[in-house]
Amino acid sequence: MSELQIYGEHLLPDATDPRTIDAVQAARLYYFQDLTMAAIGREMGVSRSTVSRLITFARTSGLVEIKISTALGQAPGLERAFADRYGVRAHVVPVPETVSDVDRLDRVAMFAGRLLTTFFASDLVMGVAWGTTVSAVSRHLAPKRTHNSHVVQLNGAANTRTTGVSYATDIVRTVADAYGALPQGFPVPAFFDYPETRQMLWRERSIKRVLDLQDRMDLAVFSIGVHGGAVPSHVYSAGYLEKSDLEELDRDGVVGDIATVFLRSDGSYDRIALNERASGPRLDRLKAVPRRVCIVAGEYKLTALRAALAGKIVTDLVIDDLSAATLLQA
Repeated sequence: MSELQIYGEHLLPDATDPRTIDAVQAARLYYFQDLTMAAIGREMGVSRSTVSRLITFARTSGLVEIKISTALGQAPGLERAFADRYGVRAHVVPVPETVSDVDRLDRVAMFAGRLLTTFFASDLVMGVAWGTTVSAVSRHLAPKRTHNSHVVQLNGAANTRTTGVSYATDIVRTVADAYGALPQGFPVPAFFDYPETRQMLWRERSIKRVLDLQDRMDLAVFSIGVHGGAVPSHVYSAGYLEKSDLEELDRDGVVGDIATVFLRSDGSYDRIALNERASGPRLDRLKAVPRRVCIVAGEYKLTALRAALAGKIVTDLVIDDLSAATLLQA
């Protein structure tokens, strides 16, 4: 079934703005009374095109929030199969087979952006792992006002070529701004040169404050990073890993990463040398987060996704239908 909420004076945008008042009225007539746009235009004394713009504004500004929720037993076949096989709640996004990988990612990101708005609320902490997919999701978030909420960066972004601050901070700030939350960056390297450096830095009070906020996470948002593919994962394409690092990962049987922490095909992540130098949260620590949302578009990530599912790192999965079907057929 679907659930619709239309907010008024207590949510953004400014309720005193005449456009907001008109948008709320138009949305109520359209969604709650099933009036056509032409009928709404006659009632409000405006044109049909004006009504269309008002309803669009109501949706995109967060005045209207639509939730589609289905009892598990009634879920579409693919979503039910994910629940049965992996114990996760899958949100399968229909995408035409003919679209490009870039368009496929954009459609999945748009769905995920709307879904996150239904998951996040006041007094919650959201952890965000930077990357190509999460960056796309951040551009499609539906605005929603929250109070006393935080968005914290999960892994550092600096490397030997760049600080990475602008890229990662933009993602965290965009997500926080959508919800009126407080953003918290993580000003450390993606990978340290020595494990001892991380151990020492983790004792600093300024860094412990960020780590403590991560420990309070109610919701973690991430994708799966892999080497190769039509839409390269940022950690592999932007100079974070040397050739020797990639060779070491191959020797360790690594198939992908979550927030720059690597895992094998069976879902294990222990005794991987590079993980001792990674700034992302240890995956056993990540699994303590109540809701862990993984967003995947494209079949080239399926081996790594299967590993994450085997390791029980994911609670909610957003995935395109073709990739979902391929994974379940394997």
